[in-house]
Amino acid sequence: MAQPRIRRAVYAGSFDPPTNGHLWMIREAQMLFDELVVAIGVNPDKRFTYSLEERKEMLRAITAGMSNVRIASFENQYLVNYADSIHAEYIVRGIRTTADYEYERSMRYINSDLQPEISTVFLLPPREFAEVSSTMVKGMVGPKNWQEMIKRYLPEPVYEKIMHDHIYQGR
Repeated sequence: MAQPRIRRAVYAGSFDPPTNGHLWMIREAQMLFDELVVAIGVNPDKRFTYSLEERKEMLRAITAGMSNVRIASFENQYLVNYADSIHAEYIVRGIRTTADYEYERSMRYINSDLQPEISTVFLLPPREFAEVSSTMVKGMVGPKNWQEMIKRYLPEPVYEKIMHDHIYQGR
């Protein structure tokens, strides 16, 4: 008898740092698939606030208890080819704005040209996460009361790390 097919998906991003919006996406996606690989895309030309290992640790902390979620990273390859290399049949993407929609729609067609057997699944986060991005959160650090401002946008382990790093490492 044939083994049942595992529905594996990959949700990729830079996660610098992971936000409540990322966590919402992970929670939703892990309910839809047998296995969800949360993959950090490494771009050597891009400057990150947190190292790859720090971002992996933050993702592990916020996904603790989600037994079907695995944290990984990939470098120097298209996401769709990475998905194929790990035998994922799905790519999960979030759409927050019309600009996201236009970009993701184009990427979906390009991905289909490269790997037609891999489907893209779009999730639309609820309104409270629609404007949240890692860049936005990092941009809020500094002015008076920034600690309270960013707390609402970050999972607790990520918030604690940012507070610790800011106090002890001067980030």
